[in-house]
Amino acid sequence: MFAALRIVLLALVMGLASTAAAETDDATLAKLITNLGQKSYAQKAKAIDALAATADPRVVAVLEAMLARELYRRKDDGSVLIGAKEDGKFVVRHPISGAVISAIQKSKLKSVRINNRLRKILRGAIGGLSLQHKDPEKRAAAADAVFKSRALAMAEPLALALRTEPDESVKARMTRALAAVDLVHSADSGKRLDALKTLGTFSDPEIRNLLNTLLVQKADGTFAEPDAALRDAAQDILAEAERSAAFWGTVQNLFQGVSLGSVLLLAAIGLAITFGVMGVINMAHGEMVMLGAYTTFVVQEAIRTQAPGLFDYSLFIAIPAAFMVAGLVGVLIERGVIQFLYGRPLETLLATWGISLVLQQVTRSVFGPTNREVGTPSWMQGAIQTAEGLTLTYNRIAIIVFSLMVMGVLLLVLRKTWFGLQMRAVTQNRTMASAMGIRTGWIDAMTFGLGSGVAGIAGVALSQIDNVSPNLGQSYIIDSFLVVVFGGVGNLWGTLVGAMSLGIVNKFLEPYAGAVLGKILVLVVVILFIQKRPRGLFALKGRAVES
Repeated sequence: MFAALRIVLLALVMGLASTAAAETDDATLAKLITNLGQKSYAQKAKAIDALAATADPRVVAVLEAMLARELYRRKDDGSVLIGAKEDGKFVVRHPISGAVISAIQKSKLKSVRINNRLRKILRGAIGGLSLQHKDPEKRAAAADAVFKSRALAMAEPLALALRTEPDESVKARMTRALAAVDLVHSADSGKRLDALKTLGTFSDPEIRNLLNTLLVQKADGTFAEPDAALRDAAQDILAEAERSAAFWGTVQNLFQGVSLGSVLLLAAIGLAITFGVMGVINMAHGEMVMLGAYTTFVVQEAIRTQAPGLFDYSLFIAIPAAFMVAGLVGVLIERGVIQFLYGRPLETLLATWGISLVLQQVTRSVFGPTNREVGTPSWMQGAIQTAEGLTLTYNRIAIIVFSLMVMGVLLLVLRKTWFGLQMRAVTQNRTMASAMGIRTGWIDAMTFGLGSGVAGIAGVALSQIDNVSPNLGQSYIIDSFLVVVFGGVGNLWGTLVGAMSLGIVNKFLEPYAGAVLGKILVLVVVILFIQKRPRGLFALKGRAVES
């Protein structure tokens, strides 16, 4: 009887809230809130129902405070207040206005106690009030809460809210919640079967978990769900859901693999140019990536202090800045060290490794050893989420598009410019190119600067998905060499195919072998492949290369 009365009251709440959201006068509301401090749990339950019946939006905060054990009763006059820790201090607030009452000490208050029965009543009342909230996100969250609790008392309020819900996405979540309540509590097998079919139209993991509970077999051999028809229907829906989940899981892994491949492409494409043209094993390439990331940090800090309104455009400003900084450092390294070590690959490797250590230490001295925070513009935040559980984050999508754009620009530079023509000539036959009047030393310097500048651009992108620290480049240097060697030294198309191949294979191996073992397996496969094709997937052609 008492439960039926509560349902009627909550239904009345929904009806009142759908026609008008008028607030109760403060005196009446204060009296009802005071009743929450009664000693009897039954009286507290009646007070909760009375407050819910007002449909006053201010009631939600009071009930949430009671559920969180943040509601207190004054020992002297019995009034009820909200008390909680804020910044390490206990702060008392008025339950209606929310104003801070500084004159009251905690010792003069007594906590309003609740039990499990009251918690269930509170969740139902809060959910019922939230189902008519002006914010669609609040209504959706309330529907999700009902789905998880599957409280029978919420069936009527949910049905009433569903009739007047204007938002289709929220309506779908309310439909899912109501079907879950009917499946668990309805005595009509036909209604339960209809609810099961409704739940079958949703493919999220929570639905599969709910259906699995129907198929649990007890120790005595009986099932949690005694109705065989319902079990068979649940089994069919689960089988279809598993097939759908496997398909969308494959799509998700493919996206993650392409995303990882685009990161590898950005990190390796500059190295492909440098290594392919000059034959220099540049162990400081990762530090060029790191310089690009720190340039992004400096640009954002300048924008935060000087022009905060331009923050959403900070990455567009950081891209040319990172290219210039990393490119200039690359030219200085080539002119100051590498040009004296051509033809001595081991000494070049050791020299660039020493340069990488110097650059890391300089960065630590200037910026400190801890990670630096690089903000994400608003247009890169969030994700595309589908009902099937597929999640495509905007920052990953942006990096995929950006890496392909960088690839396209480099191809245009190499194919359509005089500098690109000279670079290709030096790559194919350095001696003949020098005999034809091409300044190979100048080409080497500019090529090294171009490769380093592209690595700096990669740092801009990587700052959005990785920690910006002095060790950032070390995480990508080995993978970069692996991509370049696998794809074909100096071949940009080979670098693209190699990066995407390794990224996708890594992501498909991780669920079965783990992240570390997956990388080891990929490394072994690449080593075996190089044994058969030492020049990689796409070998460069030319007299010097073939000799």
